[in-house]
Amino acid sequence: MVRKSLYALGLSVVLVIGGLGAMRYWARELTQFTFVPALSFQPAAPLAGDAYADPALWFSQGTGSPQDGARWRPTGAPMQEATVPAAVFFVHPTSHYDRMQWNASLDDATANKTADLFVRGLATPFNAAAELWVPRYRQATLGAFLTERPEGKLALDAAYADVLAAFDHFLAHADPRLPIVLAGHSQGSFHLKRLMQERVAGKPLARRIAAAYVVGWPVSIEHDLPAMGLPACTKADQSGCILSWQSYAEPADTVQMLDAYAHFPGLDGAKRGTPPFLCTNPLTGGESDVATNFSNQGTLVPDAALSGGVLMPGLVPARCSPEGFLLIGPAPQMGPFVLPGNNYHVYDYPLFWSNVRADVARRVNHWHGTRMNKPSPSSTQASAAKVAPTAAQPEKPKSWWHLWS
Repeated sequence: MVRKSLYALGLSVVLVIGGLGAMRYWARELTQFTFVPALSFQPAAPLAGDAYADPALWFSQGTGSPQDGARWRPTGAPMQEATVPAAVFFVHPTSHYDRMQWNASLDDATANKTADLFVRGLATPFNAAAELWVPRYRQATLGAFLTERPEGKLALDAAYADVLAAFDHFLAHADPRLPIVLAGHSQGSFHLKRLMQERVAGKPLARRIAAAYVVGWPVSIEHDLPAMGLPACTKADQSGCILSWQSYAEPADTVQMLDAYAHFPGLDGAKRGTPPFLCTNPLTGGESDVATNFSNQGTLVPDAALSGGVLMPGLVPARCSPEGFLLIGPAPQMGPFVLPGNNYHVYDYPLFWSNVRADVARRVNHWHGTRMNKPSPSSTQASAAKVAPTAAQPEKPKSWWHLWS
């Protein structure tokens, strides 16, 4: 299963980025024929108001189970560790490439199987959290990102509507005593930006966000960040902030990606394909710090047979370029799925698996430390166990601070 996970993850993202690169090197007609649906957009029926009450619409729901792909851990990962007292909402990337449909159906076996493998590869740094929620959604097909036809935007809007419905269900059923960590990758981060604009910015909910990991999709400092409701993370001991990065080995050629993203408007409606983008160094938790490979606590590296994965400390360094790309030094041996231009998009999370895991715990702890009735260090683990939900939904407290009473 792990072998298939790593293979499918790389293959699928190669298709995505390869399609984006095709906009630069291939004729537009060939690109559209290969990836973009030729049929008109037919909106699917809206989901029922309680649709996400169905466990089948979640890859991972709350506490999950041992069979939950999001609960997988690589060789070398800690088997015993304190539960991080937070609820994570993770939006998976594109796993639908069918040019006969603008959006995947919720029962699309192929898209769901690939998405489940994505969850195993990308959501696992977050699985120390008390709750981890990963919804299925009627994601837009790859071709929606490769066209300026209105159908592409309609497909993305339809996918976002499902993500928003899942998020509203998450808010209603996740333990309200826990802070929230938002996370995504590629199409998931594309939707996460809009969700933050509509559900976080200027809302009381902003105070509940411990961190937002908007990874694998550019966040324009000028056209996106001001509308997302939280500042950029500038230091490791900070909560209520946004992290984002796009990984490249050196020498980095980012021209393809810049060309591909240029036609997408920012959250302010303006074109935002021009740098600078937000770049967080996952080894330091800041924007511009340079970190050597000795700061890397563990990269998730697949074995030669692609039959498993192991954590390897000290593999790559990291620094942010002036344009906002994360540079990781000479190309490391991660497997066959490095993309043109030394683009390590496939490995945005695996390159820094252990550091991301530690970063989540640190920012959640900082969030708790800024709350009233701060628990003592000796009571933190007991409190985490106290709030960990069971299969039955816990009674919701009358006060947010009931957790520490």
